Amino acid sequence: MVDGKHLMVNGRINRMKAVVITKHGGVEGLEVKELERVAQPVASRVCVRVRAAGLNRADILQRTGHYPAPPGFSQEIPGLEFAGEVFEVGNEARLWKRGQRVFGITGGGAQAEYLVVPEDHLAEIPANLDWAEAAAVPEAFITAHDALFTRAHLCLGETMLVHAAGSGVGAAAIQLARVAGAKAFGTSRTAEKLERAKQYGLNEAIIVNEDPQVLVKAVEQWTSGAGVNVILDLVGAKYFEANVNALSARGRLVLVGTTAGARAMLDFSTVMRKRLTIFGTTLRGRSNEEKATATRLFAEQIVPLLAEGSVKPVIDRVYTMADVREAHLRMESNENFGKVVLTID
Repeated sequence: MVDGKHLMVNGRINRMKAVVITKHGGVEGLEVKELERVAQPVASRVCVRVRAAGLNRADILQRTGHYPAPPGFSQEIPGLEFAGEVFEVGNEARLWKRGQRVFGITGGGAQAEYLVVPEDHLAEIPANLDWAEAAAVPEAFITAHDALFTRAHLCLGETMLVHAAGSGVGAAAIQLARVAGAKAFGTSRTAEKLERAKQYGLNEAIIVNEDPQVLVKAVEQWTSGAGVNVILDLVGAKYFEANVNALSARGRLVLVGTTAGARAMLDFSTVMRKRLTIFGTTLRGRSNEEKATATRLFAEQIVPLLAEGSVKPVIDRVYTMADVREAHLRMESNENFGKVVLTID
């Protein structure tokens, strides 16, 4: 029996389309293929019919062979965040019903028509978000919320600086700092991105190119010499020395990205004198329990802000799954402001 483009066996759709990494390297290694559908959900797991998926740097790194998916996740199908509707639930699932609109994070495999995840890795999509907008939310906002508030404990009246202010996580961090009553500073390599970021709550900004130490002087001016309380570094080693020098006493540095390198020298005396705290964090490789906690906090504290419009997903461009190569090229160009999203038709 044929149901649209899907072959049904015993009343169950058993095929799906997915973005597949056929070989590591350039975008020519990306293809859309029809594969056997993911397994039926068991226990407390849920199958989601994916309608849109966000594109992340991790997908590019996985494509080039530099960032394999964690054990238990597809090495061929990329995708860390998704939006869709509940399609099937396991016999022990209690949180969701078929047809509910949900979004969430996963270790891989989200750029496919169907995905199976634990039920506590999902949150309900607010009615005011469409599929593409919803898919632009989970990785950016959960990462920013976890880094700023769960790790660094950003407080009312403090200052926060984010590198790569025009990225999806950067734009989310700026908005969350604003609603929390903190002042947001930012860096980027282009003035255009910094100007666009100001509409989301960025207070002060500086272009940082060859000499990251210009950041230190800018922070001194912005904070009257006090330094910034929290730095969210999405870039990496190139900024490390400047970060340490720009932090206030008892400042907190959260390391999230390594696009500008993963190794740097550390001056212990500065860290000790300022009583600094340095965190490292990623979402992808965390345990199911940790992801469930991060998702619960996201659902409790961020989803209501999305529903009322206090914070918003920031989308650069939306591509169809068939245009995934163009989507990768767009992100690799570093010209995007906000998220690149794939619709999964």
